[in-house]
Amino acid sequence: MKIDKGILGVAGEFAVAAELCRRNIYAQPTFGHQKRLDLLAFGSGGEMLRLEVKAKQGRDWPNCRGIAGRGVFLVFVDFEGKAENERPDFYVLSSNDWRRVVEVASERYKAKHPDRRVRLTDDNVLVLPDEVNAQGKEYVGCGVRPEDIQPHKEKWEKIAQALRGSDPQQ
Repeated sequence: MKIDKGILGVAGEFAVAAELCRRNIYAQPTFGHQKRLDLLAFGSGGEMLRLEVKAKQGRDWPNCRGIAGRGVFLVFVDFEGKAENERPDFYVLSSNDWRRVVEVASERYKAKHPDRRVRLTDDNVLVLPDEVNAQGKEYVGCGVRPEDIQPHKEKWEKIAQALRGSDPQQ
């Protein structure tokens, strides 16, 4: 069953919140059109993490801009091929994990297009100055496929460890 595009992101956010609550981690969705994060996760001692959620039901997550900083995680939710009563797949990435994914994407792009420029911002965003979007601006972001982030599948312990303050790789 296809989820309406208008609520796909919300479905992903609530799916992540539910998974965290199942693991005894309180997760609070944020609401509004100008929000800069999707969920807040809280530890038992009052620690807080920020989570960005990307949901898809097609081949890839398009135009991902990523995350940066301590205490920030990116969770990809994959509804592709899932029936209404099936659990989606989840991929949990820290800021450092995301940086490595973007670096690999950058190297892959450079190998395929050696004559074109590519750069990574301090916020772990891939920028392709020689590629132009529909508005005539440089392309910002990168597409992500499940195989690009496979090592991070179901790695919920990263969030639990970060809330305990025991994860130096945030």
